[in-house]
Amino acid sequence: MRVDIKKIKPNPQNPRIIKDDKFKKLVKSLEEFPDMLEKRPLVCFTDLDGKYVVLGGNMRLKAATEIGLKELPIILADNWTEFQRREFLIKDNVSYGEHDWDALANEFEVNLLIDWGVDIPNFDTDESKESNNKIKLEYKIEVICKSKEEQEQTYNKFIEQNYECKLLMI
Repeated sequence: MRVDIKKIKPNPQNPRIIKDDKFKKLVKSLEEFPDMLEKRPLVCFTDLDGKYVVLGGNMRLKAATEIGLKELPIILADNWTEFQRREFLIKDNVSYGEHDWDALANEFEVNLLIDWGVDIPNFDTDESKESNNKIKLEYKIEVICKSKEEQEQTYNKFIEQNYECKLLMI
């Protein structure tokens, strides 16, 4: 369903915000591709005043307001309990998984990914190198030890072999 943007209000308990450059990128993405909102509508519930309170899409609402959109698609979650609404508010803002950096580097230009708001770690911006704007990858290994002593011995073996190591205790 589509509703007047004036009838939608941000959730004051929203745990996540997007600032500065990332917010500008979100605004730009909605300006360039507003149909994206049709496939990913805001998730809302109706409050006692008849307003739609956002559970998922608070920053999209803010960006849509900034570019002057008059209506937005929403999905209602009026049948959810208060606990389910709070749970969704958190879970919708948790980032799970990781990007396949090899696939991204092979399929997309880095500048395009950056424009779309993808955080690219260890990006080599030195244009004098023949990097073709590829993503610099780090290869890591996790070793689980049974004791502090075993951890220390393993660490020392790796250091002796000139590996860059960090001691972690979880």
